[in-house]
Amino acid sequence: MKLRLLSATDVVQALPMAEAIEGMKGAYAQLSTGQATMPLRSRIDVPGKGSSLVMPAYLAENGALAVKVVSVFPQNTAVEMPIIHALVLVVDSTTGRPQALLEGGTLTAIRTGAASGAATDLLARPDATSVLIFGSGVQARTQLEAVCTVREIKKVHIVSLDRQQAEEFAAEMAGKGPIPTAISVAEHVDMVVAEADIICTATTSSTPVFDGRLIKPGTHINGVGSFTPEMQEVDLVTVQRALVVVDSRTAVLAEAGDLIIPLENGDINEDHIFAELGEVVSGYLPGRESQDQITFFKSVGVAVQDAAAASITLKNALNQDLGTTISL
Repeated sequence: MKLRLLSATDVVQALPMAEAIEGMKGAYAQLSTGQATMPLRSRIDVPGKGSSLVMPAYLAENGALAVKVVSVFPQNTAVEMPIIHALVLVVDSTTGRPQALLEGGTLTAIRTGAASGAATDLLARPDATSVLIFGSGVQARTQLEAVCTVREIKKVHIVSLDRQQAEEFAAEMAGKGPIPTAISVAEHVDMVVAEADIICTATTSSTPVFDGRLIKPGTHINGVGSFTPEMQEVDLVTVQRALVVVDSRTAVLAEAGDLIIPLENGDINEDHIFAELGEVVSGYLPGRESQDQITFFKSVGVAVQDAAAASITLKNALNQDLGTTISL
């Protein structure tokens, strides 16, 4: 048996953001219309250090079948290692033969950004021109790239606890692809929150990172950082003011503190979750209905994203002859 190994560099080359965004739309649509098989991911916590998760999925429409093992260890920043490490195994859905093993940290970052790109394309105002990014790590970079892929962004602000990292982020990303050169590290958080057309939160914060009273009518928010019931990047005010769209109702009700905490406190009920993004993609439910409507996309990450992204990556890698093939 032969297995193709794809490195982080291979994944970047084989998974362009625009194609990843369209892949996420298709994956979400299949999830919401019953064409995907996706068990709730298994999770193992390592007390005081992090968590490892196993995420399998199958997409019937295109036959994508994959399993991701991903670890999220926030304390890795102290030893200058990535917070996220992952591998994705792609399996031939016709024969069950393992086809490829992909570096999953890069794939996770791209597909997470692409999810926000899909949500932004469907929910943000068409005339949105400014974006505010909370966070300055790998996830923040793909959030910015994805938003700039679907909207003509002219101004970018970054908010981060690590100013040096934020300045490096700004210097690295300015003018890259669709990203504008006007990127600044925000000095006054409240001011840039009030000005932003689009806000992306990509942090590991357990408490809200901005005041929802400050966001202006018409703002779109992507929340991708919090992924446990105790984490809450986005505050109650924002949730109450917004049309809430999620990647998966089942997943967010199990893992998204942004929604679980106000639900448990009785501040909202489950009906406040208006739609899954796949229902908007498929036309079953509308997205934004007015220029002044505030929209909030909450994603905890679901395995159909990995299966779709891995399928695209492997297809392009084969066409471009990327990676290394080994015999097992």
